[in-house]
Amino acid sequence: MKIAVASEGKMVAQHFGHCENFNIYTIDNNEVTEVQSVANPGHKPGYLPNFLNDLGVKVIISGGIGSGAIDIFNEKGIKVVSGADGEAEAAVMKYLQGELISKGSACNAHMHHDSCGE
Repeated sequence: MKIAVASEGKMVAQHFGHCENFNIYTIDNNEVTEVQSVANPGHKPGYLPNFLNDLGVKVIISGGIGSGAIDIFNEKGIKVVSGADGEAEAAVMKYLQGELISKGSACNAHMHHDSCGE
């Protein structure tokens, strides 16, 4: 299984679509076996969920995320965990231990690059 974390370097990004990179963790037997960082190819409506799906991602962890992206992830059977913060790897470990629960944080309006207008 692959888990992607919308990130700013090694920290969980608070805005999915405008994150710097995606840290992608390959999980086998509930352990991280590989980590790669993939640059965000750019924020275009509907693009990033399909991009991550093509990479084999089954879980996405982020701070805030738009409802449109959530809908696409849901259509593809990808679990969305929103409302996360802190270090990306720590968030993945919490998720694997069942301690990271989605807060349902969905951004409904995007006013500019670094802000969600909820």
